[in-house]
Amino acid sequence: MAYDLEEQEQIDAFKAWWNANGNKVLAVLGVAVACFVGLQAWKSHQANQAVEASAQYQQLTQTDPADAKAIQAISSQLMEKYSATPYAGRAALMAAKANYRAKDVKSAKAQLDWAIKNAEETQIQAIARLQLATLQYDEKNYDAALETLSGKTDEGFIGLYSDLKGDVLAAQGKTEEAKAAYKEALSRLDVQGKYRTYTQHKLEALGG
Repeated sequence: MAYDLEEQEQIDAFKAWWNANGNKVLAVLGVAVACFVGLQAWKSHQANQAVEASAQYQQLTQTDPADAKAIQAISSQLMEKYSATPYAGRAALMAAKANYRAKDVKSAKAQLDWAIKNAEETQIQAIARLQLATLQYDEKNYDAALETLSGKTDEGFIGLYSDLKGDVLAAQGKTEEAKAAYKEALSRLDVQGKYRTYTQHKLEALGG
């Protein structure tokens, strides 16, 4: 096919540009293709992980709550192999509950601490923090409980955190600080909720 002079000049110019830059273009395209393939593989891996974790978590929920060893075994696998899924944090809470019932408080605290640091869902982190602080309060480890409660939490948990903080401060004999914590809790708790009534009674007992 014959080209006119202008077309031939454009073709020659393109050939010259390609000779100078073709390798770079191919290299960039190769990297882009590799990144795309890698991203797709990662998405597929994540999807498979979620499906497998969901199946194991389903098994966990059907396990006898009194069978601490079985719960621990399944939960450990979820926490180790599927930590990037929401099921791992939930499993940690279930394991902590089972171990607490089995009077293995040390393991329960370790699992709650894991959930605080690793759970994908902020609500699970908040629940774990509240439960860990409660165990520390029961052990009269008041400073540790206050430190745990000082961590950032979801807005919906501030009332419960403040209530427990009031309990800890009251146990330390810090009456005014405890009353302030209870008042904060009352401002956050559901007006129609039963828990708010308990907080109100505790505040009144301190003369608040």
